[in-house]
Formats: sequence, structure tokens, C-alpha cells
Amino acid sequence: MTDKSYYAAVVGSGPAGMFAAREMARNGVKVVLFNRDIKPGGLAEYGIYPEKFVMKESLRIQFRQVLDTPGITYLGNVTVGGQDDLSLDDLRALGFQAVLVTAGAQGTKWLGLPGENLTGVYQAKYLVYHYNLLPRYTLKTFHFGKKVAIVGAGNVMLDIARFVIQKVKAEEVIAVVRRGPAEVKFDKKEMEFIIQNLDQRALDEEIARVSPQMTAIGQDPAAAKAQILEALPKAHPSKSPTRFRFEFLASPVQMLGEGTVAGLEVEDNLLDLKDEVVRPKGTGHKRVLPVDSVIFAIGDRVDESFGLPTQWNEYSKSPEPRFPVDGNSYEAYNPATGSIIQDIFVAGWSRVASSGLVGYARKDGINGAKAVLQYLKTLPPIEPNETALQARLKQLGKPVITLSDVRKLVEVEAAIARERGLEFFKFGTNEEMLEQIMSVG
Repeated sequence: MTDKSYYAAVVGSGPAGMFAAREMARNGVKVVLFNRDIKPGGLAEYGIYPEKFVMKESLRIQFRQVLDTPGITYLGNVTVGGQDDLSLDDLRALGFQAVLVTAGAQGTKWLGLPGENLTGVYQAKYLVYHYNLLPRYTLKTFHFGKKVAIVGAGNVMLDIARFVIQKVKAEEVIAVVRRGPAEVKFDKKEMEFIIQNLDQRALDEEIARVSPQMTAIGQDPAAAKAQILEALPKAHPSKSPTRFRFEFLASPVQMLGEGTVAGLEVEDNLLDLKDEVVRPKGTGHKRVLPVDSVIFAIGDRVDESFGLPTQWNEYSKSPEPRFPVDGNSYEAYNPATGSIIQDIFVAGWSRVASSGLVGYARKDGINGAKAVLQYLKTLPPIEPNETALQARLKQLGKPVITLSDVRKLVEVEAAIARERGLEFFKFGTNEEMLEQIMSVG
């Protein structure tokens, strides 16, 4: 009797990694799911606004069901990458026939502007991790001050604005947008949480200011304003007196200050329509917004130290994939040699950084798994050497978290939430979580 099967590793346990692992396991692959964090979920756990209780709990239930799939082994508190617990070569040496990387966009995207090192300048992702209690960011301190500029025009900008308005209660929050009112990318539903704080008089003045630029390229200023205000009928009550407003057609140039931010210099833009795409075009005219902090909500990039070649903030994909799915390439690629990295695949935000939400990541993870399955079928099944994996993990000299450990932790946190009358409770440091896991029999 033989116990041969295909053997694959999935790196990252967010939505892409979770559903990729399930897709492979359902098709006869023995899958080991490696997670940097103790808890599974990725950005679904640590990236969604914390008060979206129903959405987050629904996802947690789905993830628990995924992890119960026969053939999936969950290993948390294990980092994979160039300088981490295990490298890609380590996974190959342990017998994994294929590796699907779904580790998200863990790198940081900066614009390279003067003053980025000043106190009060932050990436949005660090603040999102902070208020979602992701270990390593939970205890990080932030300087906001009275006036906060947020660079960006998407849902992440609104999430950050919501936090600064409702929790920090700053005097003023300014959304700095390179393009015009017609190019904002946020959803009406997300705007509902903070639109009561929107200074509508300031919006009228701003629309009037940029109207000549909009009409010059055929845009309707009134329609753009109406779209921003669509959230008003279902507006949530205001939780602070914070004034929220927009600065359109403004590109950051530099942060000013000595040690701490005192202002954001911006360049005024024109709207340039080319090939049906609207782009900002600098005018050379610059001005300073007096602010105490600047938060960049401009997307992310993959971790360049992971061990895979990158292009345009993403891991390089083969331009001529052997196993395309829906016309997309999921195969890692080395542009320097012009060759496919045979056994490495990428999906989710590791494939297309900062693209889409949970539904997108889930679909892309499943498609990535389908590409891996096509590749595995070109290989003979093997007898997975789980003993070698356990021996290697023991050498790490630290706790490796299993699915039963996660269940213990979830039970403890649920009990604390009930005891304190909270919607939800979770520990914010690895030390606290490990202490609870080790203390529960």
C-alpha cells in the first residue's frame, strides 16, 4: 500500500492562500499552509476596519471551515523568505513539489519625497495594522496633531480618515488627491461612516476651483459632486466635531518641518486626458498646507527581500505562462535570465499588489491553485516526508502554531469578550497569544 500524493506549500494564510489551499487539497494535494502570524486571515483579519464585526466574523467562520479541509496542515508563527525561518530552497529541500506564494503586498511604497523621515509621516498600512492589533504594530506610537493630511482617494483613505475622525478626534482631516473629484475611487458605503463630518461648503468651493479643469476635458463637476454626496441619505451619526475636506488636483512635493511635520507642500495639477485616461499634470505652482501629520494611502508593494524577482511593485510573472488561468500568468519569472522559475507560483496581492478586496483575493488564490494543479500533473506523486518537516521546524527553536492551537486561542478570546460584554476581543501581541496557547491544556 502506498501513501503517495502531490505535496505543495502555500505561503500566506489570507483569503488567497486559504482558498488556494482548499482548492488544491480538494484535488488530492497534501498542502502545508505557512503563516507569518499566529492567527490565520491575513488582511481579512488585520486589514478590515475593526468595527466591521459582522463582516470579519463571517470571514473567520469561512476560514475555520477551510482549515478543517482534509489534507491541509496549518503552521503559524513561521516566516518564509530570503532572511526568514525557511527559504524557498529550504522548502524544496523538504520535498515540496510546488510553492504558491500568497504573502500579500508586505513591502512599503514611498514616493521618495523630502521629509518622509519626519515624525508624523506614516504609511497607511502601519496605522491599519496598529488599530487592528497586528503584533509588531500594536504598541507603535503615532503623532497626529490637530491637522492630518491623508494622501489618496480610495477606501483605505476613508478607513484612515474614519479612525482619525472618530478615535483620534483631530480638528481637521484633509484628503489630498492628485486628480479631480471625478476620479475618486472610494465606495459610497465606506463614505457613509464619515460624510457627516464633510465640510460641504468647503466641498462646494473646491468643486468650483477645479471646475474649469474638469469641463476642459469633458467632465461634469455637478455629477462628480453628486457622486461624492451619494452617501448622505444613509450617513452614520457623527462621532466627533472633526472637519473633513478635500484638496483636489494636488500632488505632494515634500513634508516640511524640523524633526516633526509642520506642513505639506503640494504642487497644483492640471487634468490631462490621453487615450481616455485622466492623468494629473503638474503646473509648477506650489503651496503649503499647514498640517501636523501626513499619512500616505497610495497602495503597497511586495517584499523585495522575499527571494523572488520583482517588477513594478509586484513579483515578476512569466509573459508566456505554461499554465495560464483566465488568461493570467501565475508563474514566477526571472527577467534577468528570461526563464520561468519552474516550481514557484504567485497569487493574490503577491501577484498583483494592492488590487481588489477579499473577493478578488479569494478568486485569484483559487486560480493560482489551478495553475499549480496543472503543473503538478506533469510530475509523479511522492510520499511527503512530514518527519523531515517536523525536524526542521524543531530547529527553529520557537513555538510553531497548529490549527488546534488557533482553536484554543479563539475560545479564550471569545470567553474574554463575553465576560467583558464586548462584540469581539483579541490579544495584540504574540507574547500574549503564545502565553494563552501554552497555558490552555
